[in-house]
Amino acid sequence: MGTKTGEVQGDSNPDYDSQSEVKAFDDTKAGVKGIVDSGMTKIPFMFIDQNFILENNSSCVISHQFSVPIIDLQGIREDLTLRAEVIEQVQIACEKWGFFQVVNHGIPGSVLDEMIDGIRRFHEQDTEVKKEFYTRDTTRRKALYLSNYDLYKSKAANWRDSLGCLMAPNPPDPSELPEVCRDIVMDYSKQVTTLGFILFELLSEALGLNPGCLKDLDCADVLLLMGHYYPKCPEPELTLGTSNHKDSSLITILLQDQMGGLQILHENQWVYVPCIPGALEVNIGDFLQLLSNDKFKSVNHRVLAKNEGPRISVACFLTIEDNPGKASRLYGPIKDLISEENPPIYRDVLVKDYLSNYYSKGLNGNSSLSPFKL
Repeated sequence: MGTKTGEVQGDSNPDYDSQSEVKAFDDTKAGVKGIVDSGMTKIPFMFIDQNFILENNSSCVISHQFSVPIIDLQGIREDLTLRAEVIEQVQIACEKWGFFQVVNHGIPGSVLDEMIDGIRRFHEQDTEVKKEFYTRDTTRRKALYLSNYDLYKSKAANWRDSLGCLMAPNPPDPSELPEVCRDIVMDYSKQVTTLGFILFELLSEALGLNPGCLKDLDCADVLLLMGHYYPKCPEPELTLGTSNHKDSSLITILLQDQMGGLQILHENQWVYVPCIPGALEVNIGDFLQLLSNDKFKSVNHRVLAKNEGPRISVACFLTIEDNPGKASRLYGPIKDLISEENPPIYRDVLVKDYLSNYYSKGLNGNSSLSPFKL
């Protein structure tokens, strides 16, 4: 895969076998952190993102003129006038950005800090301890550790390791979670679920629907918590922490530390998302774009690799469950949003078909909704 002297094999070597390199990396179960810990000063070829390099060498626009929407949730339960103002802000943010930050959201700063620390503790454990959780079989357990869920599909691996915990619909037994972050994962998940219900009410009203509409569609059945660890990268100009992509979820609630690096695509320009202490990021996923009949837009986003670190973030994906009991249930644009003037853009789909299409393509920057358009 490379050497401590910095040699990296690649396409110029006729003997280079990308799949063998990927498998060798996967078999270590040490993740990207294992590469850094080995002392390697050049990144392995499997991480080199040619599209990102071309973009950096072209006229790629990174904008500093836009300000990401920040929405203050303080008092929205008590003050109906204030709530109406917040709903309007949510509507504008979802239509124009597909993204906003929330402050005064009800989750204490101490809980946010401990959640970041918990993910750090997990990833900085001895590799032999982490290996117990390393698997690519998502049906095997409620908590799993891996590097790049699309490792065998993507053209270039991302400079990132992840701990995934499926916290709903059936909460795990505490013993199924890593001991070093067990308590905070349980606590934070409960508080994010509460916040999620509040956001779904606001989103429903921003669509002109009754507050319980999205919740009644079982939109918050699933809560998948992903604790990402981005080690420092010796060559951040050659790779990404997370490739350009859209989420499959209805919404994603993201907690990030103060390292920075998250960018969203707005008006064909990459916009940095500022690190505001105590704030949480909320982005619209493809499934909510489908349900809203394109009224709310899913947003492309990415994370830059950095030569300092680690960067730590916690993404909570709230979405609809795909289980046998709902195998025949179809989801499409919400009927109350459809009219002669606003005909449906998408056909009704099964959740399993939607998810199968999303995960088959990996993180390639393209929408997963194209196959479902009428």
